[in-house]
Amino acid sequence: MKNGNKDVRFMRMAMDEAKAALASGDFPVGCVITDGRRVVASGFRTASRGIMANEIDHAEMVALRNLCTNRPEIPTDRLCLYTTLEPCLMCFGAILISGIHRIVYAFEDVMGGGTSCSRQTMPPLYRDIELVVIPNVCRDESIELLRAFFSNPENIYLKDTLLAEYTMRQDAAFPPNTAT
Repeated sequence: MKNGNKDVRFMRMAMDEAKAALASGDFPVGCVITDGRRVVASGFRTASRGIMANEIDHAEMVALRNLCTNRPEIPTDRLCLYTTLEPCLMCFGAILISGIHRIVYAFEDVMGGGTSCSRQTMPPLYRDIELVVIPNVCRDESIELLRAFFSNPENIYLKDTLLAEYTMRQDAAFPPNTAT
């Protein structure tokens, strides 16, 4: 199976996680971690409802915690993380420290995305890792979930932020998907 087809298949599983978050009233971000053949851990954003959101339980952090708890024997050099929103700086750092060498994401986080940070000026723990980042896989699906969240007046998390404004004005065809 070609990487693009595999990426779409696993990203759709991450989308299912994001849909579960949305169904529970949380910010719709989902994540799966694979060993290249199967999902070995997953998670979705939790505790984003209400006035004081928990900023630790991002989908990537939940999936990483599940990976460490349930599958500690898997070599990290074979792991790929799929997430429906570009990892923030906190999650990006945790992903790097975890030894995951491939990140695939659906939609860019213009407000807090960490994958475009220059690692050349970071300490060796973050800098000396070979990393492949693949953006825009199933981007339109992620935009639609985020639009549904931001369109609901009951959802106050990240309301009136750059991410909300950027998401709501996205044309589904721009930038073009690298995989659909």
